[in-house]
Amino acid sequence: MADNGEFVFESVNKLLEKSFRENWDRPALSNYKGITLPYREVATRIAKLHVAFRECGLLRGDKVAICARNQANWGVVFLATLTYGAVAVPILHEFKPGNIHYLVNNSDAKVLFVDEAIWENLLESEMPKLYAAVQINTFQLLFTKEPVIRYARQHFNELFGKTFPNDFTPDDIKYYRDSAEGLAVINYTSGTSGFSKGVMIPYRALSSNIQFARQAVTSLNNQSNVVSMLPSAHMYGLMFEFLFEMTIGAHVHFLTRVPSPKVIMQAFDDIHPDIIIAVPLIIEKIYKYKLKPIIDKNKIFFKIPVIDKMVQKRFLDELVKTFGGKFEEVILGGAAFNPEVESFFHKIGFPYTVGYGMTEGAPIFAYAHWDKVKVGSCGQAAPWNTIKINSPDPQNIAGEILIKGPNVFLGYFKNHDATAEAFTPDGWFRTGDIGVMDSDGYLFIHGRSKCMILGPSGQNIYPEELEAVINTVTYVVDSLVIEDDGKLVAIIYPDYHQGEIDGMNRSELEARLSGFLPDINKLLPGYAQIKTLEFLPEDFERTPKKSIKRYLYQRTNA
Repeated sequence: MADNGEFVFESVNKLLEKSFRENWDRPALSNYKGITLPYREVATRIAKLHVAFRECGLLRGDKVAICARNQANWGVVFLATLTYGAVAVPILHEFKPGNIHYLVNNSDAKVLFVDEAIWENLLESEMPKLYAAVQINTFQLLFTKEPVIRYARQHFNELFGKTFPNDFTPDDIKYYRDSAEGLAVINYTSGTSGFSKGVMIPYRALSSNIQFARQAVTSLNNQSNVVSMLPSAHMYGLMFEFLFEMTIGAHVHFLTRVPSPKVIMQAFDDIHPDIIIAVPLIIEKIYKYKLKPIIDKNKIFFKIPVIDKMVQKRFLDELVKTFGGKFEEVILGGAAFNPEVESFFHKIGFPYTVGYGMTEGAPIFAYAHWDKVKVGSCGQAAPWNTIKINSPDPQNIAGEILIKGPNVFLGYFKNHDATAEAFTPDGWFRTGDIGVMDSDGYLFIHGRSKCMILGPSGQNIYPEELEAVINTVTYVVDSLVIEDDGKLVAIIYPDYHQGEIDGMNRSELEARLSGFLPDINKLLPGYAQIKTLEFLPEDFERTPKKSIKRYLYQRTNA
């Protein structure tokens, strides 16, 4: 555990109050290539929503759902909910209508802020507990069954004027006083191994993650720029691309569109972010399609020491420029980093680090600054966290990763059985992940215990490790290894588009990939040989953090 003394709770809402007052005229939230809201405008919109909440009868502790793409008003609504004392329920806007209906109902949400395009596919009759639905871009009322809410919306400016007759000033900012154990957010898990559960996140978890971020990246301040490209409905993006930044007065730029590599690279070039929060898939795509072809063509030069150093420097300079040229480090999380790619980035000295966390940790559990990284590790226990490996020999024999700390969640909403299963009798959170920890406290993750496959002679096979090998093969976008009738099968989503550019139809591309199977197996242990390859015509079903929903592809083995 990091030696940071005892955790002391800092009020999240008090940090926000202070930030808004001190950064009143500074830029706060931008829609990339769109509007920019200074902190004074964000504070004013929050105050207006507070008046609306009050007039509509919303109580402290009531639930407010947010289902919309990343944008400035997403941030406004989330902050307004927390600072009012209500509970925010972020819902991924890409979910299908049935999922959204279920999550709104399950969370007991009374108000839903939603993109109009999403609302068009929803049915208010399927959400009987809902008091009102509000269009998030314009704050126009889409639906209500309460006359008092309709009245409040029609007389909104009059009500706001009565509340703040002398205009709204920094001195008028007075937010709900949060407590350490108070419920702040219900964030639904992404469900890689099963169906979503509502993770109850207390204010202490938000506070500990904010304090961690302040210590981890000390260079960030109210002059800093951050690009928000991960889903704000997921805890990783919510915490480290938005909420933390709001407490220090930084400027957050929401992409507001599908974060394709092209869009991301253009945004980095325009904004020059001071920190980059990403998932490994983004960097892996850059490596596979931009760098690997050059590396493969120039392998001879990598064997000559002097030239090798020059080539490494060229790669490093080009990569730093690609990511905006100004950042302190790239922090990766949400999924495992491909070993081949990580080894290359470490070799050339690229400032990356891999963290470890979960929704249940809001989200961080482990981290190391880029200049202290160990290849293959996801760092050491974050401040005030203790990590334990449930194994007789934690350095050599993998066991389940157990966590204690102030950022650990309260439990699963309305799910006592799942909550009980998530903790040991003495209070350790059971992550379901399997790993080892070296003598320096660095954590190395092997995979998820629910995904582990038992080999023919009792060996533990972690499919993530096999997939990392398969995913380095040219024309493989992603893969999933499963057990089928005692044999290992790799399901592959090929890059059909690139194959077509290179003159291959689907059948020819699949035949070429099948031909790589012997070479893949040469890199795998004898007990973990892939028997067959299967191909998907379209991408895997994915979670908010873009992990594959594994449970959808498992097969029943007699």
